[in-house]
Amino acid sequence: MREKVILLVEDNPDDEALTLHALSANKIGNRVVVARNGVEALDYLFCTGAYAARDPAEHPAVVLLDLKLPKIDGLEVLRRIRDNANTHLQPVVILTSSNEDEDRLRGYTLGANSYVRKPVDFDEFVKAAGQLGLYWLLLNQPPLE
Repeated sequence: MREKVILLVEDNPDDEALTLHALSANKIGNRVVVARNGVEALDYLFCTGAYAARDPAEHPAVVLLDLKLPKIDGLEVLRRIRDNANTHLQPVVILTSSNEDEDRLRGYTLGANSYVRKPVDFDEFVKAAGQLGLYWLLLNQPPLE
């Protein structure tokens, strides 16, 4: 069985470090690939650019996708994931600080599996990341394997 990889798409170094710490604190030892903008995320998912040698049959267990990203924003990344036959079933959780109703509606309209607002409180964030990890890595039965 392949290792379940988490693709974290996050441009803020503090939020990246916090997310990695929260996963570790919850004993989620899966490999985390970090994409710091929308282009890097799409390169990873579509095996282009720096990830051209990656096996396209190996899909991440989950994509944790921020919305406010440089180069290509998170909603456009999500649209491209859903528009591609190889990735259209990829589990995607929007993990963002945005509390805008429009962002949430667009995310679900474009096919997000879940929309999670990043808690401001550190302990709440650690707890939320643990729950996300346990659900998406252990409980969820993905269509892609």
